[in-house]
Amino acid sequence: MSVALISLAAAIGAPLIEKILAGRIGAQGAGLAREVVETIARRAGTTPDGLEALARDDPEMVKTAMRETEQMSPELIALYASGLEGQFKALLAERGDPVWVRAWRPMAMYGFGALWFWNVIFIHVANAIWKISLPQTDLWLLFQLNSVYMGLYMGGHTLKDMAKTRWGANGKAAL
Repeated sequence: MSVALISLAAAIGAPLIEKILAGRIGAQGAGLAREVVETIARRAGTTPDGLEALARDDPEMVKTAMRETEQMSPELIALYASGLEGQFKALLAERGDPVWVRAWRPMAMYGFGALWFWNVIFIHVANAIWKISLPQTDLWLLFQLNSVYMGLYMGGHTLKDMAKTRWGANGKAAL
């Protein structure tokens, strides 16, 4: 994190923010540090990227945003900890299931990796070595299947939020 933001937090007496930004809450706190920076930036009326420049140009605005964020830091830490606890509970719950119940996710990833390897590398090498013409899968179809899988498994909420933003709750397209 930015040394300027850490020193500002220390100067105004915001020990929780200082510890979070300095990484003294553990390596797993990177997500929490990002959330704290985003909250400070939002309260200061800038973006996380522009926060350091604002700290140099208008430190009082950033100090005010830090004080407000410091007051809500225990809530942020509790929210972050409950999210980690939920992830841990899900991992523990899956551990008791039979392997085939949870194996579809990595197997699908390995399957897509094998399909891409087959279509991009292996099939061309095999055709060149053995002078045959094995047909190649349509790469656009493979890309679409891979995109649907990644969208649903790796970012279902992202797709849902994007659709809600685009079409809204009433189903009409936003301009």
